[in-house]
Amino acid sequence: MPRTARLDAPGILHHVMIRGIERRNIFRNKQDREGFLERLAKLLPETGTACYGWVFLSNHAHFLFKTGHLPLSQLMRRLLTGYVVSFNRRHKRHGQLFQNRFKSIVCQEDVYLRELVRYIHLNPVRAGLVKGLDRLDRYPYCGHSALMGNNKREWMQTGDVLSTFGEDTKSARMAYRNFIEEGIDQGVRKDLVGGALK
Repeated sequence: MPRTARLDAPGILHHVMIRGIERRNIFRNKQDREGFLERLAKLLPETGTACYGWVFLSNHAHFLFKTGHLPLSQLMRRLLTGYVVSFNRRHKRHGQLFQNRFKSIVCQEDVYLRELVRYIHLNPVRAGLVKGLDRLDRYPYCGHSALMGNNKREWMQTGDVLSTFGEDTKSARMAYRNFIEEGIDQGVRKDLVGGALK
């Protein structure tokens, strides 16, 4: 069955997911994660893509992107192809790293932005990579720590996200963190990773 065309125009919010082939790890060490971050820091400004949320897990990653002047498919092709080449060279391997093409779900920004930011940023807690919110506040491989002001990521739209929680940075951070904390007991939300957002 042929692939369906992606809805891809400037200003569209996408929940993007990438997964390792056969559930294998796409990040084996700190060097892999840092290399991917360097690619994001270069490509997001070049393509005019806004990033509102992101997380790296061992065998997959989530992003919340708003497309810029270049289509999402171009950003992802450059991001993933470059990463695979460096990953394969570093780990002395050949072949595919990712399962199929990336998955993207078009989302209504005004309805789902905050919920998706929370869902994406709580992944390390749900996966047991970090224990509790205090650790998540400083976890470097998730956009939550940038929103809390603990890890600077110039390419992430922290101001845009925080502005949905309050007018000044301090009160917005407190409201954002409370919102994240309220979501800890929600578990996996099928409505935020499936057809409900299409």
